Amino acid sequence: MELYKNLIRVLCNANTSEGFEPAKDVSLPEINIRGFELNPPMVGQHPQNRPILAFFAGRLHGRIREILLDRWKGKDEEMQVYDILPKHLNYQELMGKSKFCLCPSGYEVASPRLVESINAGCVPVIVSDYYELPFSDVLDWTKFSIVIPSKRIPEIKTLLKDVSETKYLKLYKRVIKVRRHFQLNRPAKPFDVLHMIIHSVWLRRLNVRLSH
Repeated sequence: MELYKNLIRVLCNANTSEGFEPAKDVSLPEINIRGFELNPPMVGQHPQNRPILAFFAGRLHGRIREILLDRWKGKDEEMQVYDILPKHLNYQELMGKSKFCLCPSGYEVASPRLVESINAGCVPVIVSDYYELPFSDVLDWTKFSIVIPSKRIPEIKTLLKDVSETKYLKLYKRVIKVRRHFQLNRPAKPFDVLHMIIHSVWLRRLNVRLSH
């Protein structure tokens, strides 16, 4: 327990209800690497070419996704919500055609969908209750995402419809601006995800006190 108390943990599952301590631990963005490509293809469309209000495709696991799928799967043309995406549809292309991408927690609070949406220029809608978002020390998530607690899942469409075009464009432009902070590079580049992680650890070194 003494060793655990003095560790700076770097975790994808940054769940504050399960012992994650934001002052001491680091929230790691979950990134899905496919084959030898460090980042997904940039397929995002211009804001004027995004006819889908909101998109989600993901298997049912965890309470939040169960509520989301039960309320929105196949219920609304503007809310493209799937558990299993039909074979004739392309996941990345749908993200690129959507204004907002729903990023609900599963069994763990984090999901690679968050980074995927940012890479697609799709404003992330984070549906979670206890998620300490990555790099919150330096990134103001309210400027480029929307955070919705699980109890408001039935209101998602109304909440998104209430976002004015002016505000949406600001969110979109900021998503594009912060995208470099969530990308992997070989070799690493300034301000990419590796540098952001190291910086987050560096900030927390002052919050850990080792006994002599």
